[in-house]
Amino acid sequence: MGAGHGHGAGLASMYVPGASPVHRLEPHTKLVAVLAFALVVVLTPVHAGWAPWAYAGFLALLLGVAAVAGIRPGRLLRGLVVEVPFVFFALLLPVVSRGPRTEVLGLSLSESGLAAGGSILAKATLSVLAATLLAATTDPRALLRGLDRLRLPAVLVQILTFMIRYADVVGGELRRMKVARESRGFRARRVGALKVLGPAAGSLFIRSYERGERVHLAMLSRGYTGRLPTGPVAVVGSRSWAAALSLPLAAVAVLGAGSLLG
Repeated sequence: MGAGHGHGAGLASMYVPGASPVHRLEPHTKLVAVLAFALVVVLTPVHAGWAPWAYAGFLALLLGVAAVAGIRPGRLLRGLVVEVPFVFFALLLPVVSRGPRTEVLGLSLSESGLAAGGSILAKATLSVLAATLLAATTDPRALLRGLDRLRLPAVLVQILTFMIRYADVVGGELRRMKVARESRGFRARRVGALKVLGPAAGSLFIRSYERGERVHLAMLSRGYTGRLPTGPVAVVGSRSWAAALSLPLAAVAVLGAGSLLG
């Protein structure tokens, strides 16, 4: 319990420290801004002829925010790994959809499927990029404080808090188990290795569960009553909200311009 822990190896690596105006915004204002931006992107009509121009405008807005925050394009591209399932689904739609078809690179593809697949891919990419910017400019602990200020149920916030705090602890335990197996000559190269990896996964679960019980008992002995203590809440002025909401408002302007000119 008393050992020092980081933020969690995965989440800590996503954050890029900085002192830009984007970094200085309060986390709950950035959360609201990203959710509102994603909502505007999702509301873009699928079959509108001006939709590609709207997507290009949304992308330009995100790249502008990234430039202000000092986030490099490579960092944004690494964040797109999580949308791989959407890519496969978007590529499959033109093949399985019905309706008028067109030939692309020798393949007969559905026109409606191409439009729907392209729209899903564009919307998923833009939403993931916005979330990547949020993670890159906001410390994980600050994100949790933002969720708490947005009145997310306290139990969920605490679960996320301990997940971030102890993810690196469980990861370290997994690495030690791997070293122990390899020191005994184990190599996971065949299907038979599952006989060893299965019990190892069960052992890791039991160790994590027992550690969680010990942590909970330690917290109760220190006066834990079901809610973690929080520091003083800073008052967020209208300027901070205006700066944070400038992204979704600009996206609304892009969407409105597209619908009018289209």
